[in-house]
Amino acid sequence: MASSLTLCLVGFLVLVGEVVGNLDGGDDTAMEEQELLGLFEVLGSFLEDPDWAQVHPLPCTDTPWPGVQCEISEEDPGFFHVTRIHIGPDVINPPCKTSSVLPKSLQKLPYLKTLSIFGCFVTLPVIISPSLFGYSTLLEHLSLESNPALYGEIPSSLGQLSNLRVLSLSQNNLTGSIPPELGGLTNLEQLDLSYNNLTGEIPEGIGAMKSLTILDLSWNSLGGEIPASLGRLQMLQKIDLKSNKLLGRIPPDLGMLKRLVLLDLSHNLINGPLPVTLSGLEQLQYFIIDQNPVNSGIPLFLGSLRQLVSISLSGCGLTGSIPSFFSSLENLTALSLDKNSLAGPVPPSLGSLPNLDQLNLSHNQLSGELLLQEEFIDRIGKRLDVRGNKGLCTSSKTHSNRNISVYLKTPDCLDANGSDNNSRPEENPDEAKGMQTSSGYHGGISLSPAEARLDPKLLSFTTISLLIGSFL
Repeated sequence: MASSLTLCLVGFLVLVGEVVGNLDGGDDTAMEEQELLGLFEVLGSFLEDPDWAQVHPLPCTDTPWPGVQCEISEEDPGFFHVTRIHIGPDVINPPCKTSSVLPKSLQKLPYLKTLSIFGCFVTLPVIISPSLFGYSTLLEHLSLESNPALYGEIPSSLGQLSNLRVLSLSQNNLTGSIPPELGGLTNLEQLDLSYNNLTGEIPEGIGAMKSLTILDLSWNSLGGEIPASLGRLQMLQKIDLKSNKLLGRIPPDLGMLKRLVLLDLSHNLINGPLPVTLSGLEQLQYFIIDQNPVNSGIPLFLGSLRQLVSISLSGCGLTGSIPSFFSSLENLTALSLDKNSLAGPVPPSLGSLPNLDQLNLSHNQLSGELLLQEEFIDRIGKRLDVRGNKGLCTSSKTHSNRNISVYLKTPDCLDANGSDNNSRPEENPDEAKGMQTSSGYHGGISLSPAEARLDPKLLSFTTISLLIGSFL
């Protein structure tokens, strides 16, 4: 066994020597021998193909490989340097052999700017060595994603990569806390640590990442409060902290993020009321606070955020009524207010929103007649959900329109007789069986606006009947 490994190594070194020698003798642009040897070692530790080096002896010129990119040296135009290595299922499938590791030979590639490894470490446990990237002064993009066997903690030494612009360690099995040293990455534009098992608090030092545009720490077990220092990140466009254990209130400082487009804090333990300063989020399009114990009314500042496309406040313990300001949000396409304790009527003006394509008001305490336009109900169809509101009803006319009634799970409003229109004979018995009735909505003797629109003859007959009944 030992002799065969020695022969393989000798053959490999002979191959490298021949390649470098050929380049030196017959080409104006070559690779440094140490760097070429490092590239072969790196790819040999990842790829299943033992003949890769023989098939691609000139990876920067004559025999390129899609996962490797090179650039001509600025100091010496006579040499190529490896600047990018990408390994993933889009290049080769399966992307890596089962024994893959993060090799120390990466240190032989000092000009590397991009390293991205996707779906590689699947079986054997792999860690990120604290000393692995200490050499990488030029590294700008580091992505180690979708590696279920990538364990251990995030090394604090990554905070020394001063040129790093993208750090993505998403969908791995990383544990421990977020190193505060990462706050020193002042050129970082994207930080994605989502879908791991990280714990502890979000470091205040992240507020020093002045170039950050995307912050995604979702789907971890991070606790504590949201640091107010995030309000200093004036370039931020996306904050995704969903599915953690964050608590306390949203810091008012977040209202200073004038370029923020997405704010997702759903599935945490955040309390209300939500700070009025969030009215400063002038470019906000997605406001997602689902499943947090906000326990307050719908924040009125939402009416001033005219760029909003999606608002989701499901399961937040909201109380009070649905404000009318939603009708001014003409860009709104989705509104979710379900699983709360909202009361009162549904504002008819919601049906006038030109782009609204999803409206979920289910499982509240809404009441009265649903007066949304029939054209609106017909247009969004099943994407309108008003179930679970015992006091909510729809008119006979709405129920008679089969194209609309199939989407609604509300009872027919009572007519002036105090009788349920659902009790009359139906032309389609099967459809009648599908209708839900409810005793949760009761009409009175005094005429409601809906009753006032009934036929005058019917009103006269009803009035006479009531007078006769009072003498019996």
